[in-house]
Amino acid sequence: QVQLVESGGGLVQAGGSLRLSCAASGSIFSSLAMGWYRQYPGKQRELVAALTSGGSTNYADSVKGRFTISRDNPKNTVYLQMNSLKPEDTAVYYCNAIIVLLGVRHGYWGQGTQVTVSS
Repeated sequence: QVQLVESGGGLVQAGGSLRLSCAASGSIFSSLAMGWYRQYPGKQRELVAALTSGGSTNYADSVKGRFTISRDNPKNTVYLQMNSLKPEDTAVYYCNAIIVLLGVRHGYWGQGTQVTVSS
C-alpha cells in the first residue's frame, strides 16, 4: 500500500509560479511511476505530467515548456514545478503512483490540492 500526500497548492496571479509536492509512504518509491493529473469541475481527470522510474517524462501539450516534473527518491517525493501559470491551469491537482507487481498493476491517488490562478 502506498499513501500519497500532496502539498503546495494555493492562489497565484497569472504569470506566477507554484511548486507542488507529493510525498509517498513506503520503501518502493524508486520503483513507482509517478504522475500529476488535474481535474476541472464536472470533468474527468487529465494527465498533466508523468515520470517513470527510469526518468522518462511525458507532458500534456498545454503545459509543455511551463511545467516540470521531477523526483527525489531519497525523500520519497515527486514535484511539479509550474511556471508561467495561466487562469486555465486552475484545477484540483492530484498525485498518482503506479507500480506493476507480478504482472498486476496497482494505482494510488493522493487527496488533491487546489491550484487557483487569478487573471
